[in-house]
Amino acid sequence: MRKQRWVAAGMVLWLWVTPSAWAQDPIHKMGRGVVNVLTSWIELPKQIHMGSQETNPISGLGLGLLKGAGLTVLRGGVGVYEVLTFPIPCPREFASPYEQMELPDYAWEE
Repeated sequence: MRKQRWVAAGMVLWLWVTPSAWAQDPIHKMGRGVVNVLTSWIELPKQIHMGSQETNPISGLGLGLLKGAGLTVLRGGVGVYEVLTFPIPCPREFASPYEQMELPDYAWEE
């Protein structure tokens, strides 16, 4: 029982200490892809809300709806791509596919 506690404590410490620039680890890549497939729908209400905060709420609402629908499909598609290609490493200087699209890695991030 003591050994299991030490192993669990070591794993927690290891996860806490590892840097966040771990983007192309295969497990992280697959996890990010699964999360983005499951949460891509968040882009729709997020973009509608952001669009309605603009100067003209009516046109912002319509543009937010269009942008949200597009980003929902885009985020879901890239998520499927990441899940299917998770064992294939990306170039070292390439942090994530979302970086090139100027999107955060997850839908709930700004």
